[in-house]
Amino acid sequence: MQTTKQFWYGIGIGLIGIVLFSSKAVMVKLAYTYGVDAISVLLLRMLFSFPFYVVIALIYHKKERNSFRLNSKDYLWLIFFGFVGYYLASYFDFVGLKYIKASLERIILFIYPTIVLLLNKLFLKQTITKIQAGAIAITYLGIIVAFWEEVNMSGQNTLVGGVFILISAITYASYLVGSGWLIPKFGVMRFTAYAMLVSCMCVFIHYSIINDTNLLSFSWEVYVLGFLIAIFSTVIPSFLVSKSIKMISSSNFAIIAGMGPISTIILAVIFLNETLTLLQLFGALVVIAGILLMSVLKGRKA
Repeated sequence: MQTTKQFWYGIGIGLIGIVLFSSKAVMVKLAYTYGVDAISVLLLRMLFSFPFYVVIALIYHKKERNSFRLNSKDYLWLIFFGFVGYYLASYFDFVGLKYIKASLERIILFIYPTIVLLLNKLFLKQTITKIQAGAIAITYLGIIVAFWEEVNMSGQNTLVGGVFILISAITYASYLVGSGWLIPKFGVMRFTAYAMLVSCMCVFIHYSIINDTNLLSFSWEVYVLGFLIAIFSTVIPSFLVSKSIKMISSSNFAIIAGMGPISTIILAVIFLNETLTLLQLFGALVVIAGILLMSVLKGRKA
């Protein structure tokens, strides 16, 4: 039986992971100012991440055992979700960020919580509770308010970037649903390390096929940003998110992920000089209210 303390702990580490993941968009936009393309930034992210996941996979290969009997289908699903989650979702996200602002990227990407709930209902037969529905409604209201001015801005490449981010949201939602199902079988550390290694290999293959840019030709700032993206926006949050999903379920995690766009706004204001209005601040408070609603009511029920 999950205790209230454990549920709040799951919420807390999930929020930390979300904020760290949110910093990725800002750092990617900063990297683009040095003339680097999307697949090159994604490659640097995976290159710097790869050694950490190899070490973790080796450490937890036998350490994180459980009562589940793994079969070939489980490993095939892991490969599939590794391909979809941190390769396809990341690639489409990085491409979309070439065309739109980091803040607008988050409002489109935030469509994925409802996709998660829908996929859970369709494939895992999970019901959408009144608490989840109410929290989703409140957080979406906050997102709409916070990004109202951004959504109404039209640019030459806004539609193109928006489509890429939408596809990223769909693929990432699929990964979250698969994570909630497979994590108990593999264990948090093993699943995350294995899935990320699959994603790394996909990126390496992708880069070797379509890109002939010299990997050592970038300015030093690009490598620093690539390293920061790898450690603080990939390795650390990937384990925090997996742990949070295991503790509170992928559906509840999808709700607290509403904090992601708000943290992106704040970071974009600080590092990208994007404007934060009073209306956006109000929207941020509404999003936080939705997160607290789900946390408090679910925590009392636990």
